[in-house]
Amino acid sequence: MSGVVRLSTQIHKWVSLIVAVQVVFWVVGGLVMVSLPIEKVRSEHHVRQVAIPPLPTAVMSLAEVAASTETRPTRAELRSTLRGPVWILRSGDQAPVTVSAVTGAPLAPMTSREARSAAVAAYVGDGEPVAVTYLARPPQETGRDTPLWRVVFDDAERTAFYVSPETAEVEVSRSAVWRLYDFMWRLHILDFKDGENFNHPLLIGLTGLTLALLVTGLILLVVRLRRDLRKKLSE
Repeated sequence: MSGVVRLSTQIHKWVSLIVAVQVVFWVVGGLVMVSLPIEKVRSEHHVRQVAIPPLPTAVMSLAEVAASTETRPTRAELRSTLRGPVWILRSGDQAPVTVSAVTGAPLAPMTSREARSAAVAAYVGDGEPVAVTYLARPPQETGRDTPLWRVVFDDAERTAFYVSPETAEVEVSRSAVWRLYDFMWRLHILDFKDGENFNHPLLIGLTGLTLALLVTGLILLVVRLRRDLRKKLSE
């Protein structure tokens, strides 16, 4: 038994030195993530559903739009948007093409004033827009790879709406709360590149070491309790 105790003590001591900091990160990160309501993380409390006018009866058919744009879409969607009725045409993996369902022509580029107005119409809160930026390459936090307008509000959470240049819809909402949550998640799974890979060797290795820490700790606890019990019974 003394050999098991000695080995458990050595393993427990050295593994503690290796994984202690990461265990703290796991506990703190987990506490932060479970403490933040997911609705607040997603800024859902700052987004209202904007009323969109119904589709008019006089719109171009898909065949007419395809002929006018000289495309052969594999998928198409007719939608009513704040910028009027549109056809959204998709061909394989290519970026979608949005055209007016009334004229068949591509929509005019959205101005910063239009993007600002669309964001304000969808915003709930006491903030005011302080920055409007066109992003040809949106940041990773949006999960999008097509251009977006970013409208930042000066509320306490620094809410940012990412607005579609085609439909004027708020596609994504982010804030300082979301970024804190995202950082804690990346810290939790030790993936600071994409925040999606929780099967990499570093995380698996540290988890295994933490398991060894717990097992050896339990062994030492049992030994200590047995020792204290024998001492108490011998008194």
